[in-house]
Amino acid sequence: MTRHLITRLVGLGLILACLAPAFAQDKPDALELYRANRFADAIKVCQQELQDSPRNIDSYVVMGWSQLRLQAYQDALASGQKALTLSPNDPRVVQIVGEAQVFLGQFDVALQNLQQYVALRPGGDRIARVYWLMGECYIRLKQYQNADISISTAVYYEQSNALWWARLGYARELANDLQWASDAYSRALKLDPTLADAQRGKQSVDKKLGGG
Repeated sequence: MTRHLITRLVGLGLILACLAPAFAQDKPDALELYRANRFADAIKVCQQELQDSPRNIDSYVVMGWSQLRLQAYQDALASGQKALTLSPNDPRVVQIVGEAQVFLGQFDVALQNLQQYVALRPGGDRIARVYWLMGECYIRLKQYQNADISISTAVYYEQSNALWWARLGYARELANDLQWASDAYSRALKLDPTLADAQRGKQSVDKKLGGG
């Protein structure tokens, strides 16, 4: 091989090496689209990925997350259930199914999946949300003490979530734990003085505590 040909091949290799990142960047990343709140775009990318690789569990996960954010709960449930057939113990998939079921009113079965997420990933990055969702299920099922425990755990992980503090106050109010309810509503209002549910709840509870 002549020196001239070797030089040309080396040069071609350098050009291809420089172009490779550009080609890679042309392919959209579904997770990055999700993180950029471009949920519809993320779903389209995941659908294309699943056409090319039908067993790609990560594509199902990002698609399910995106569908949840778009409040397309039936679609999220369908995505999650398909993914469960491929990976029954993937905590991400279990959480997607459980959350979708909460918003579809399937509280009993949702609780089972949310509890499974806690068992599979007790320190997972969605653990606070899972406990809040469990609390919402317990409220609907009129198990107010369990709701208190679940939402208390949620706010332990996310202490600055005013909405969750208000829901904790509501669960305690339903359980007739009025002083504890007042305290939770106060915490919510400290975080967000404009939160209407907390305003109404605290006014109602304090009226009962005052004998009014």
